[in-house]
Amino acid sequence: MDPVEVTRGDGPVVLGMPHTGTYVPEDIKRCLNERGRGLTDTDWHIHDLYEGLLPGATVVRATFHRYVIDANRDPSGVSLYPGQNTTGLVPLTDFDGQDIWNTPPTEADIAARKHAFHAPYHAALEAELQRVQAAHGVAVLYDCHSIRSRIPFLFEGTLPDFNIGTNNGTTCDATIADAVAEVCENAEGFTSVTNGRFKGGWTTRHHGRPDTGRHAIQM
Repeated sequence: MDPVEVTRGDGPVVLGMPHTGTYVPEDIKRCLNERGRGLTDTDWHIHDLYEGLLPGATVVRATFHRYVIDANRDPSGVSLYPGQNTTGLVPLTDFDGQDIWNTPPTEADIAARKHAFHAPYHAALEAELQRVQAAHGVAVLYDCHSIRSRIPFLFEGTLPDFNIGTNNGTTCDATIADAVAEVCENAEGFTSVTNGRFKGGWTTRHHGRPDTGRHAIQM
């Protein structure tokens, strides 16, 4: 199976979907324990939720599961949230802090997965961002996620409904961030926050270069 699916549009927005995939190669699946094989930390139905919402948007979707390797983590393995509980490049636990492996991956396994899965996903994102920016002079990467609202291992209390991340304003122009925040704030019956517990993963931090006309924001 190809590690990434690309659906091209003719507009300036690229929707990134690093966590909707459920593909796990058989040799990796055999190493997961029963809990891990449940794939509980999938961003379920995100590709269905966004389908058709923005005509002309390009979609770049990882087909592999985050337990194979997390496409939204720094490939160097450096934590995106130092000092806080999180999951790594190849998670050893799920979001509840429970082990997911019978046979954890070796450093060689991780290196192979970076080459086979992580790098192709980000190469596809980069190619599409370059393409739409060449056509429009600007590119906006909107990184699409979902997560349970209550996960004590990762954060206290209950998350707002909409969690906007721009790494404290460094990954996109304030005009874009403000426009997204305004829509969320005006959504009746829903709560929102910008740069709260989730400030944007490696995708937004790596691809967001607002000074060059390349903007990235995580939802």
